[in-house]
Amino acid sequence: MGSVVYGHGKIHRGLLLSYSRLGLQNSRIVSCLSETTGGGLKLRWQVLEQVDKELRKGDERAALSLVRDLQGKRDGLRCFGAARQIPQRLYTLDELKLNGIDTASLLSPLDATLGSIERNLQIAALLGGAAAWNVFELSPQQLLFFSLGLLFFWTLDAVSFNGGVSGLLLDTIGHTFSQKYHNRVIQHEAGHFLTAYLLGILPKGYTITSLDALKMEGSLNVQAGTAFVDFEFTEEVNRGKLSALMLNRFSCIALAGVATEYLLFGCAEGGLSDISKLDILLKSLGFTQKKADSQVRWAVLNTVLILRRHEDARSKLADVMSEGKSVGFCIKTIEETIKDDDI
Repeated sequence: MGSVVYGHGKIHRGLLLSYSRLGLQNSRIVSCLSETTGGGLKLRWQVLEQVDKELRKGDERAALSLVRDLQGKRDGLRCFGAARQIPQRLYTLDELKLNGIDTASLLSPLDATLGSIERNLQIAALLGGAAAWNVFELSPQQLLFFSLGLLFFWTLDAVSFNGGVSGLLLDTIGHTFSQKYHNRVIQHEAGHFLTAYLLGILPKGYTITSLDALKMEGSLNVQAGTAFVDFEFTEEVNRGKLSALMLNRFSCIALAGVATEYLLFGCAEGGLSDISKLDILLKSLGFTQKKADSQVRWAVLNTVLILRRHEDARSKLADVMSEGKSVGFCIKTIEETIKDDDI
């Protein structure tokens, strides 16, 4: 499947080299964490800085190994993979409603903000064309050629770039002129990031705007969103044996963005592609409709409860993500916000 990106998607030797760069061996890290709180917290930040370096180099295995070595340790990374989860069984729609979840609103995102912007641009284009016709006294033939030119470029974008140019334009206008849209996207991505981290999946990067994604990836076909260290997921898929644990994790991560929007705004606007990816994955695994519904309902309820429990962490995470902070700094924010009693 390639690198999984949710938003609107790469050991031992690498681990040893990473610790050598820090000037600390594995045993030394463990002993440091059992000393003073200040020293442990300082070491945690040093390790997270090293995680950022490994991710920038593209060495995802080394980055994940660094994180896992501090997983669950006092003053280490207590929250990584520490989410409290509900038992997996078939949950009815009534049970979800009792928990304040309307699946119709949560699982049917409609991007009203960008839709409105697109309609306004179309109206502006028509009015501009009419004004140009009058001002420049264009002939019907010239107007036809102009219209055909616009249609050609629109078709070229749709076929060659999968709508990337128009999507980039709409997203840029949305972030520039609509604070509501800008905030929704940030909160959406913070939901993906936090849920993944608490479930034991390491985020490896994120982008908030399509322009950021274009600068980072150099492609119009890459959406803004949160990407994860998913080589274990990919390896299981390639072997044709996706474990229930891995499926559960990525089901919840896929739905975390729309769940966040639902909790904050009462409905979701972004995240249709996230739901589509999950649907495609379940179908590829041969799930019947009943089994797929069961998986989605459990994931929805599990994800919503995780996000409700850690609302403060999600809020602070969104703040630092809006500033473009590194993955390591985002993890530091999560660890400093969530209390021991909450995990």
